[in-house]
Amino acid sequence: MDPLPPPRRSMPVAALLPGSFVLLWSTGFIGARMGVPHADPLTFLFLRFLIAGGILFAVALTLRSTWPRDRAALSATLAVGVLIHGVYLGGVFWAIARGMPAGVAALIVALQPLMTAILAAPLLGERVGRAHWFGLGIGLAGLALVIGPKLEWTGTGITVATVGACVLSVLAIVLGSILQKAKGGATDLASGTCLQYAGGAVVVGIAAVASEPMRIDWTPQFVFALGWLVVVLSLGAVLIYYVLIRRGAVARLATLFYLVPPVTAVVAWALFGETLTPLQLVGMAVTVGGVAIATR
Repeated sequence: MDPLPPPRRSMPVAALLPGSFVLLWSTGFIGARMGVPHADPLTFLFLRFLIAGGILFAVALTLRSTWPRDRAALSATLAVGVLIHGVYLGGVFWAIARGMPAGVAALIVALQPLMTAILAAPLLGERVGRAHWFGLGIGLAGLALVIGPKLEWTGTGITVATVGACVLSVLAIVLGSILQKAKGGATDLASGTCLQYAGGAVVVGIAAVASEPMRIDWTPQFVFALGWLVVVLSLGAVLIYYVLIRRGAVARLATLFYLVPPVTAVVAWALFGETLTPLQLVGMAVTVGGVAIATR
């Protein structure tokens, strides 16, 4: 009689990863909302990337991690950092700093699963069905209900500029995730993520010098927000995200993002008093439902 196989001890931890990612990722919008009143948004991000990258550099040296050995691998790693960290987070932080509610920003970014599935088909060969297109239409209709009543051409809040910045963020994280799936599977997590923060830091650093006075008010609230975003988001949620990318298809992983807006909206309401009108709540439900239908 064959001996019984050893128990799979990694399953409980693996099962907790998706839920942990959703919860931690949702707090990124809250951290941005908490910190941007005390620092210019791109300067805030630049400091965050420097600290997180420095910590990961020390970790990589301690663990004797391997580093990309050829120009193509190095370029791909830096490009992922530019897209996922520099452009994605830069757009979200810039929009929130100009009055975009954290819950609405999270909702726009929640369209990532649909865009990821659509682009993953030609770029990665992953199958995309008609339900994705149907869900995209429903999701956009719901998003229009959320944004439409308060959309302004200029000023602060939900404006053409802030919505455009969030849409740019969505495209950036979609392309960055696809590139990470295609090229980043063999890269060590510690050294690779360190290099990605370096790529993101270059982008937001140049943008901060060009467009901001680089103001930082070292208040207790800012220090807490910075520490939270560095430790919980840049080191925790991002590393979980890359682990999940390696474990499954990009299109399926992106479905987790449709859970982020409700969680973010609840936390933003509890901490900052951000509210949505009944019509906007309906729109949020429609958008989340459309994404869920398309990616079930």
